[in-house]
Amino acid sequence: MKRQARNWAGLALLLTVQQLHGAIEPKAGTWKTWVIANGSSHRLKGPPGDAETQSELGELKRRISQREPADIDAIHYWSSGSPAYRWIQIAQREVAGHGLGGPAGTRAMSLVAAAMNDAMVAAWDSKYAYNRPRPSQTDASISTAISVPDSPSYPSEHLTAASAAGAVLSYLFPDRKAAFDALVAADRESRLYAGTEFPSDVTAGITLGQMVGQDVIAWARSDGSDTKFIGSFPASPGVWSSSNPSFPLAGSWSTWALPSGSYLRLDPPPAFGSPAMAAQIAGVKGFDRTVDTARIAWVWQASFIDPWLDTVNRYLFETGLSNNPPKAAQVYAITMVAQHDASIACWDTKYTYLELRPPQADPQITPLFPLPAHPSYPSGHACASGAAAGVLASAFPESTAYFLDRAREGGISTFYAGIHYLNDVDAGISLGISVAHFVLQKAGLADAVTDLAMKARDATVTNTPQ
Repeated sequence: MKRQARNWAGLALLLTVQQLHGAIEPKAGTWKTWVIANGSSHRLKGPPGDAETQSELGELKRRISQREPADIDAIHYWSSGSPAYRWIQIAQREVAGHGLGGPAGTRAMSLVAAAMNDAMVAAWDSKYAYNRPRPSQTDASISTAISVPDSPSYPSEHLTAASAAGAVLSYLFPDRKAAFDALVAADRESRLYAGTEFPSDVTAGITLGQMVGQDVIAWARSDGSDTKFIGSFPASPGVWSSSNPSFPLAGSWSTWALPSGSYLRLDPPPAFGSPAMAAQIAGVKGFDRTVDTARIAWVWQASFIDPWLDTVNRYLFETGLSNNPPKAAQVYAITMVAQHDASIACWDTKYTYLELRPPQADPQITPLFPLPAHPSYPSGHACASGAAAGVLASAFPESTAYFLDRAREGGISTFYAGIHYLNDVDAGISLGISVAHFVLQKAGLADAVTDLAMKARDATVTNTPQ
């Protein structure tokens, strides 16, 4: 009877805390997923009973009494932002460090983000299925190093995200597996020293994250990205060519939300030698660069992924969603998934029409940096930026105009650099926003705001003041 009384007392305290502060997304376990069937398909077995819980409380008290300054630093490091925040940063560094660009970069980032999204959905299904109180809600003498999250304790959201991300990153970058394992372990230790999760919560989170991670890896292994290219693009008048083409088969890779990479294939660009194409070339050739346009070109040159993730992070922190693990993971996922599908659709169109880059069409055009080894039409930066703007406009509708402006800047940076025509940029933004519709629909999110964005795209970069 005493054991039952303690369990009910803990549950009552949990419910009281949630009623006072508002439980974090109690329905998130029913949200749409990208790879796993649904949240309940990965529901864990229930948490330990009272006897083991009491033993775990003793272990937490021991750890808390032995906290060192380094432990506090680790707690705050891993507690900054949502559980996905640090792992998105880790993935960004690995993508950059391994030199992955274009579709390879968006593939890696979307796999990590989708894994953490599905892991959070599954974790929230188990959390609210069992409603296990947090340690300090079970024993008021537990001194936590950070605020206690307004969600059930089991399983650990941090370790679910960490384990899922670590598994996918180890698949993508097997040479770095030991480093990822060490980071997962560091995240694990920080949660126990923080006192906000039971050891069994952490163990369950690792188990769940691994299950989701392996499902995502299985999906990735069949996405066609490892197909070898055996064709060629020989030199031909008025047609793009390369002896070392960049991802020529990417347009056939699996997509997350689009029916296929070719589903939104754009109409052809102006024919080489036509008056319309001559006007596009003249537009690049006649553009007078300024310090500011050169700055914009260089800011975006290295990656269209990082500037948009910087934007996502800023909005998550400014709106308080960094304290909402499932919502933050969802926003990361729709952004990265949108950029990947837009890149696949972009590469399909690129290698369908083989448009020359401006300096290839007119050698008197000098680009700011070396030409990418793929065709010009449409701009990859514009495609990915339009897609990111479209999904973020749904997540943060009050900032729709800002996201569209940001997409125009990302796209037109390639015109400023002399590696794209304005038509490439306009068509790319249009394609990206169209991709956003499919991503939002697949994610089960409203895209009415994206409809407004579709109308706003008429104010294309062609009319942007120079």
